[in-house]
Amino acid sequence: MKKLFILLAIFATVATTAQSVGINADGSAADTSAILDLKTTTQGFLPPRMTTTERDAITTPATGLVIFNTTTNGLEVRSSSGWSSLTTPSTTAVFLPTVVIGTQQWMRENLDVMTYRNGDVIPQVTDNTAWVGLTTGAWCWYSNSADNGAIYGKLYNWYAVNDPRGLAPQGWHIPTDAEWTTLGTLLGGDAVAGGKMKTTGTTRWNTLNTSATNESGFAGLPGGGRFDDGAFYYVGVYGHWWSATEDYSGGAWIRYLKNSNVNLYRDGSGIKENGFSVRCLRD
Repeated sequence: MKKLFILLAIFATVATTAQSVGINADGSAADTSAILDLKTTTQGFLPPRMTTTERDAITTPATGLVIFNTTTNGLEVRSSSGWSSLTTPSTTAVFLPTVVIGTQQWMRENLDVMTYRNGDVIPQVTDNTAWVGLTTGAWCWYSNSADNGAIYGKLYNWYAVNDPRGLAPQGWHIPTDAEWTTLGTLLGGDAVAGGKMKTTGTTRWNTLNTSATNESGFAGLPGGGRFDDGAFYYVGVYGHWWSATEDYSGGAWIRYLKNSNVNLYRDGSGIKENGFSVRCLRD
């Protein structure tokens, strides 16, 4: 307790006199350009660790506040425009487990990032009316539940998918419609590919989960979606994934799996305001 009071007294002096304080393993003096100078070769600086939900519960966060986000697995700093990631991925970084299917390497889980490739924050939008009116990128969890997010990842609108800042991490991209078609072909055609892509059992999928083997290793889950009225539908029944390719009607091509069928479905009615899951493909 005595040591704690001494430490508090030191910091109180710093706060009032702006003197430099050093906590240095080698006993050297603090650098005069720093108010606090930490020197060691055996330990690191450990910032506060918290989830996105806990971070967002901070009342009036100060500009410059730094935390380690355990949801996104990265350092973040508070700026005047919101939270920004300080973690820059390398060109070889793999953020999720991967699986090689034929000539393709896929992420084996749904994308769960909250920033674009350059570190800009993608807004989380929970309100139905606000979601419907968007023409820019956004994400949400199914039913706005972080528990669902931990299982199924985030749902993104197509504006996030198509944003020039890049939704996919460095070294990855959102698959085109043609690349999804290649996946179906590699698995024996769309009429049977779905069963090979779905996780087995009915823990996540609703009863039936017809002919699900997951023999491809894709580990498809029924994350449902958020549709253009802002409401959430079909968790447990459908898994929907965006492609990067616009369709003939001004929307975008999607792929989906269903609990009661073995197909890998292709649909051209992906309205850009919808929220669907995303899988990334290695460049």
